[in-house]
Amino acid sequence: MRALFSAICLLLFSFAASAQNSPDCRTAIPVCADAPILGTTDGSGDIDDFDPEVITQTGCLEKGSNSSANIEHNTGWYVFRAGTDGQIGFDIEALPGPTGVITAEWDFALYGPFDETSGQTFCTIIGDGTVQPIRCNYETNDTYFTGIGVNPVDGREGAPFVKQSQNTYDEWLDVTAGEVYYLYINNYLTNFDGDPETFELTFTGSSVDADQDNALDCTLRDEFLGLDIVACIGDPDIVLSALRSPVGPNIANITWEYDADDDGTYETILATGAGQTEWTVSSPNSGRYRVTIESTFGNTVADDILITFHGEPVLADTILIDLETSDISDPYSVEFVVEGTSDYEYAINGGEFQDEAIFTDVPPGLNQVTINDKNGCGTLEADFLVVGYPKFFTPNGDGVHDNWNVYGIERLTDPVIYIFDRFGKLLKELDPTLGWDGTFNGRDLPSSDYWFRLDYDQDETGVLVARSVRRHFSLVR
Repeated sequence: MRALFSAICLLLFSFAASAQNSPDCRTAIPVCADAPILGTTDGSGDIDDFDPEVITQTGCLEKGSNSSANIEHNTGWYVFRAGTDGQIGFDIEALPGPTGVITAEWDFALYGPFDETSGQTFCTIIGDGTVQPIRCNYETNDTYFTGIGVNPVDGREGAPFVKQSQNTYDEWLDVTAGEVYYLYINNYLTNFDGDPETFELTFTGSSVDADQDNALDCTLRDEFLGLDIVACIGDPDIVLSALRSPVGPNIANITWEYDADDDGTYETILATGAGQTEWTVSSPNSGRYRVTIESTFGNTVADDILITFHGEPVLADTILIDLETSDISDPYSVEFVVEGTSDYEYAINGGEFQDEAIFTDVPPGLNQVTINDKNGCGTLEADFLVVGYPKFFTPNGDGVHDNWNVYGIERLTDPVIYIFDRFGKLLKELDPTLGWDGTFNGRDLPSSDYWFRLDYDQDETGVLVARSVRRHFSLVR
């Protein structure tokens, strides 16, 4: 029992003492509050976590006196999940460098709370400015501490961020069990050289004081490969690390496996051996990756992660929803069909984005749809044509609605329009360039509902057509 206890203590000490770094949000290191975390930053990451045009206008990450170029130059990312309801804070302490001198002045931003069941890709909405930091500080620091709660050096309590207040602490965070938070740590003052700089991250607060082992959900740390990743085809490689596991560097053997279909069958052994501490996933190799680590103490730990690559949206079809087959009453209701399984949002004619692929009140004629991949994998803009018609016309010679025709017909190939009365009798085959004046054999027809059928060759080049081929309209005298 004593030997086992000693091994466990060694594992915990190793985990707490080993410097950890993940410069990218999507591979943020899972942490909990049961021991301090020794962290480091040592250069920029593989991807741009932030949209540079957006992030310097986002809350307390406004660049202020700092160049926007150094926002991601030397960063670290962590993720934690609240284990209990209550109050959470943390201290980020700058540590001396190799020469014994403290050169880092740490800054941070905290994002959340996130719901793991929401289906959102958290790092995407962090990077594009969709969500704002809920706590953030890059004030001038002369105590070598920054964080949330109370500065342990001068006892100064955290307060809402105010630029140039020189208070390096923000107010306590009230959390609910199960909420997920992302912590971004950077050094805006001296991070241009890319040299490694270290800090110690310690969680505080009444929840931690009451139950250090459960205030943050330590089972998240067992997911040492990180939360599932959604990436874009063509993105830089994703590097998975076995060194972030609870066994730290005490490794006897490592096995990496691959389940391409994410069906529970790991059909491929990618690598094995004590030296295989990392595995690189390149686009577009979607699937579930698993690592199994045998420690020098005889125990085994394992973790898996689902990585999904999405491409730019591709518009497969544009459908005009017909009155005869839909409950929607507006004849110009359009549905867009997109290839792929990503999460998309839609807008037409420069309007607001919506999650629904169906639009009502779409005007006849040439329109434009914008389809945005919410995972940040691209935006598509495409013209589409609604072949529409006026619901009524008044052929009374006043120059207003005197003729009836199909809108957008000039964009179709070889169109032919047939006009019928309500009994189905063919009255007119229209010249599409002229329209119909409401006559039959030179005689004015009475006010009534009439029907039309539109035929055309479906080889429209460069524009998708929402097709409406049979409708009725009114002649009003």
